[in-house]
Amino acid sequence: MKLFSISILLIITANSLFAQNQLTLEQALKIALQKNTSLISQENELSKSEAGVDAAYGNFLPDLNAYGSWDWNRVEEAGRTSNVNGINVTFPASNSESRSYGVGANSNVVLFDGLSNYANLSRSKNTLEAIKLSIEGKKQEVVFQTINLYYSVVEADQLLKVREEDVKQQQKNLETIEERNRLGSLTKADVYQQQVQLGNAELEVIRASNTLENAKSNLLYYLGLDVLEKYTYSETLTDKELSILDTDIDTDYNKLNELVNKALLNRKDYLAQKLTLDSFYDNVTIATSGHLPRLSGNLGYGSFANSIGGIFDSHNFSAGLTLSIPIFSGFSTQSAIESAEVDAMNYELQVRDTERLIKQNLQKTFLDLEAAKKGLLVTEKNVKAAEENLKIEQEKYNLGAGKLLDVLIANTAYQNAKTNYINAQFFYIRLSEELKYNLGVLEYNQYE
Repeated sequence: MKLFSISILLIITANSLFAQNQLTLEQALKIALQKNTSLISQENELSKSEAGVDAAYGNFLPDLNAYGSWDWNRVEEAGRTSNVNGINVTFPASNSESRSYGVGANSNVVLFDGLSNYANLSRSKNTLEAIKLSIEGKKQEVVFQTINLYYSVVEADQLLKVREEDVKQQQKNLETIEERNRLGSLTKADVYQQQVQLGNAELEVIRASNTLENAKSNLLYYLGLDVLEKYTYSETLTDKELSILDTDIDTDYNKLNELVNKALLNRKDYLAQKLTLDSFYDNVTIATSGHLPRLSGNLGYGSFANSIGGIFDSHNFSAGLTLSIPIFSGFSTQSAIESAEVDAMNYELQVRDTERLIKQNLQKTFLDLEAAKKGLLVTEKNVKAAEENLKIEQEKYNLGAGKLLDVLIANTAYQNAKTNYINAQFFYIRLSEELKYNLGVLEYNQYE
């Protein structure tokens, strides 16, 4: 007992040596939205997709290229003698030098490419919108996960307090039993039984304390904070959480289909998948364009001269159209089409799986929420009943009309009842937030 008291004292003393910052749920949500690495990665992809849309629009515009040239040539010829029609002719040594200058511009434009440009633009737009929706969905996921992790800390803290209160009560009972044993009204066996009960209560405190520290570590890690940093957390339920506990959520099973339809209209991840599916079918259009003719046009202008001053005296203009008709491509086009179609069909299966998963999760949350509400009411009543029963058994034992075993059983039932009630409270709160998340209506804007 002394060792346990010293350990608890050391823990309290060690904690007091470090400055502890308050970390509320709202602060945790703001930090999570700022530091979550997956969310930051998706936001970084946004600028790349925006550039992709600009490039897709650019494919409809003509390109423009300008060029300039300069050439210099010098010939130095030594004197020589050549036979010309039987006569030896001597050519003296000579030097010659020439320069040329040129400038020009040309432009090419694709007039028709089998609708590939249109499909590419559609794909780029869908990809951009899908990323925007994915970011919104990720923010909702981050908020939901942070809420879960934070409530795990608060729940573990409350369970630890229950165990600490039990230790105090068991210590008080032990002192009473030891005194009565000295007076001869109780046997030594009663003392040993109570010592075991106290030891078990102390062990539960150690376990609950470890659970709390692990919950804190999980939260801080998810927030991107130093897990060794000391913070203080909410010790009681806020008005918002108490309001959730007092709210009777309509769990009419007949309204499940209505909720499913609402979720399919609001779930950002599902809507992003549908846009991505459209992009896969755009890939089919792009691949199919390989079977169609391609028409492009070009314009050009050039000017050349032997001196800078006369560079624009001569002009060269050009214009043309090029029609390319694919006849045989070694089956590569057909292979690309088949590949794009298979990819689209496979991704469509993923979209359908997501739709079924949304329905399943909603059904499960809906049913769990209904059971959780009933369980919350039952566990609340159980705490009151177990508390009264413990008082009765304790009083009977103090009067010598009861057994210590009955007191121990009643105390265990009371501790379990309080634990179950705390678990039921947080289970119901989590499910309420999970229902919002599954419906795609979990708010995050106020935390950004």
